[in-house]
Amino acid sequence: MKSQNYILSFLLLVLTLTCKNSQQAPKNENHSLSTISIMKKAHEKAGGTFWQKPKSLTLKGYGVFYYDGKVVKHEKHNMWREFEKTKEAAHVANGKVRIESYKEGKPVFIVTYDGNNTYNLNGKQEKTAADKRWSSNFGYGVIRHALDDGYVLEKVANDTIKSNIAYTIKVIDPDKGETFFGIDTKDFRILKVAFQTPRGWHHREYSNFFSKDAYSWLQAGHVALYYDGKLSNEVYWQDFEVNEVLADSLFIIK
Repeated sequence: MKSQNYILSFLLLVLTLTCKNSQQAPKNENHSLSTISIMKKAHEKAGGTFWQKPKSLTLKGYGVFYYDGKVVKHEKHNMWREFEKTKEAAHVANGKVRIESYKEGKPVFIVTYDGNNTYNLNGKQEKTAADKRWSSNFGYGVIRHALDDGYVLEKVANDTIKSNIAYTIKVIDPDKGETFFGIDTKDFRILKVAFQTPRGWHHREYSNFFSKDAYSWLQAGHVALYYDGKLSNEVYWQDFEVNEVLADSLFIIK
């Protein structure tokens, strides 16, 4: 009988400690979040409706490019973007865009898209080559439309991005294109985008976020671009403006 009492007392002690530890264990409030909830929180963190539905974006900074083992700094690297209200395919050019990069006061490259045609320093480009170029670049903007009708979201394995644990959300657009986004599990910053391109598997990592009092907008100050795991270039954005009126002539090179 005495041994049975010892056993009973031991079991009660184990049960008490187990319950106590269970109550004290920290709760992971994000553990059971749905894919849609994660995406909504990512939109909110980035700037909410204002960030989700901009008319235009101006980014100014500088770039570091890696050419055959050489590190080359472009002292001026700017982008202007005019957005369409809808987007059916993530990796097809839409809206308007101008990207320019200068070294020692001279343009290394300027490339634009006016909504129909692509231009560079040699003038208007042949459509097939232009489409191939843009499919290696367009991708991030689709996250703004991820909750639109016709889109499908899937949660896949978590990722680690610069020591940050991130949810990975696959966004499937109405054209069946797939784009993967890494979203911080703690504060829902958008840390990564990844997708297949004619140049290989492309991903970008975002960090050094900053904002301005004038806008509900969280901007990445550092963007690192990789193709097939190899660092291609880095862009350091130092300033931005949202919803400026951009002249049509900005997107045409003659």
